[in-house]
Formats: sequence, C-alpha cells, structure tokens
Amino acid sequence: MDLVYTIKRSSKRKKLNITVERDRSIVVHAPEGVSDEKIQQVVDSKRQWIYEKINHPQKYQDLPHPPGKELVSGESALYLGRQYRIELVKMGLSEIKFSQRFLIPATQGEKREETLREWYIGKAKEKIVPRVKKHARELGVNFAEVKIVDNRYRWGSCTVKNNVNFNWRLIKAPMFVIDYVIIHELAHFIEPNHTPRFWNIVRAQSPTMDKAKSWLKENGQLLEQVI
Repeated sequence: MDLVYTIKRSSKRKKLNITVERDRSIVVHAPEGVSDEKIQQVVDSKRQWIYEKINHPQKYQDLPHPPGKELVSGESALYLGRQYRIELVKMGLSEIKFSQRFLIPATQGEKREETLREWYIGKAKEKIVPRVKKHARELGVNFAEVKIVDNRYRWGSCTVKNNVNFNWRLIKAPMFVIDYVIIHELAHFIEPNHTPRFWNIVRAQSPTMDKAKSWLKENGQLLEQVI
C-alpha cells in the first residue's frame, strides 16, 4: 500500500525527519534541496516504523468531538482533573469567577461556551508556562518560546524553531498529567525519537508517567468537550 505524506521543507533544517500526527497523517520534514526521490527512499525504508506508529493504540487514537453537556446551572466542568459545579449568575457578574465552582454570567447567552474556553486558555497560560520553565531547568534544556495553542490532535509538540506548544485543553487534566506532557516534549530536546533512552529520561522526571498515560487514554474524550 502506498503511503500518502506531506513534505515540509525548511532552510533551517539539517536532517530529514518523519512524524505521524495524532490524526495519523504523515509529515516529512526535510532540508531544502532534498529531492522527492530521496524522500521517497527514506519513507520506504521507514515503512514498518510508520505502520507501527499509525496503528499505535494509544498516542494515535481517534479523538472524536462529542457534543458534551449544556452550559447551564447544575452541570459541571472539568478543571485540573476534577469536576466543578456550574452556576449561572443573573446579576452582578461580568466575567467568570472560580471558587470551588464556576460562576458564569447568565447575560452571556450563547457566548457562554466561548467565554469558558477563553477562561481555560487564560488558566493554561497562567499554570502551564511556569511549569514548562521549571521542568526545562531541571532537564537542562533551552527552548525559544512556550505557546498555548488550539490543537485537536496533539497534547504537546516541539517546532523546528525550538518552540514548545501545548493544547489549552490540558488545563482540564490533573497536574501530574500536565507535568508528564511537558516533560515528554522537553525530553525531545535531548533525544528526538522515542527510544529507550528517551523513555528513561521521561520516567526519571515523571515517575507517574504510566499513570499519566493511562489517564490521557481514558479521559482524552472528556478533554475534547468544552464542559
């Protein structure tokens, strides 16, 4: 079977690299000047590895987009691994307040979900970015910038510009899961591939790695919902 892949060339890249995205799409990152024929040869040589990645039961699982619940009083929303009750406030509130429950202005109408999404993004920037800096110091690695992004298919990623990106939906997960995803991405600055050395690095910094991976596998669909 022919493999369909996308080629992304960059003048800053020195080595050819193949990634399988969470939607199972294949991307070849190549230096400028590398011919299509050469890329095809490399892809063919990595065919077995690519098939294994595509069929991986955990990392590349499908992430459907369930409708979720309605954002009304009495429902709950996930934050840092726990469900908290939602209460719509009719008067005296102009923005979301959180105090062991979500207080949301009822006047927001159909914009409630968008408002909650923006609240999540703000909290992700507030809590995830400092953790990235902390773990980077402990690992002895440097990065250019941390970005909180809207990515349906990956919890975290590294870029050729040495940026690290994290899905804003991670703020719904427990902190030990957030730490695992951060450490996972930062470890790629030391070891680019998922070799035994890579996993040893991650496990040393994240002793609850297996628990975190299981949590993501079991709850990934919940993170996809707005609430």
